[in-house]
Amino acid sequence: MKVLETTLPGVVRIQPDLHRDARGFFLESFHAKKFAMKGIPHLYVQDNHSRSAKGVLRGLHFQKRHPQGKLVRVLAGSIFDVAVDIRSGSPTFGRWYGQILNSSEPEFLYIPEGFAHGFLSLEDGTEIFYKCTDFYDGADEGGVLWNDPGIAISWPGVPETLSPKDAAFPLLRDFPKAELPSYPT
Repeated sequence: MKVLETTLPGVVRIQPDLHRDARGFFLESFHAKKFAMKGIPHLYVQDNHSRSAKGVLRGLHFQKRHPQGKLVRVLAGSIFDVAVDIRSGSPTFGRWYGQILNSSEPEFLYIPEGFAHGFLSLEDGTEIFYKCTDFYDGADEGGVLWNDPGIAISWPGVPETLSPKDAAFPLLRDFPKAELPSYPT
């Protein structure tokens, strides 16, 4: 597998070894030893699977006291996947990275702890699967408004569907620093 750096340190693209033939394809979606050798966390405690219609935007989500690293993969359809550095004191604080992930060219995006995560579904019936490094805790959840002008994400379209919770998230600049993960010293 290939691990490719992005514009945000710690956010990496993972291109698995893909074996195609007349029957279809085969890939290893997770291999703890290979991930460890590439410096990618390999202890995951929760798997999540979501299905979305075209135009659904989910995010930008994070957990305040129990941040989650996420290993994201698209099983069907395609998404524009986004990570935003929200670590207080980080040299890349408020910067974002986005990438189209799709099921026809399997690739993973690893988003480390301390980043907000969201995605826009680009096709009906899009399904994503992601592994998390910590458990979900609804009481610990936070979020940043998807169209925060201070972050200025270049979404490839306007969302058609957004949950009321996601639509009401604050701007990143309005978060008390104590509620954001801190950058490692």
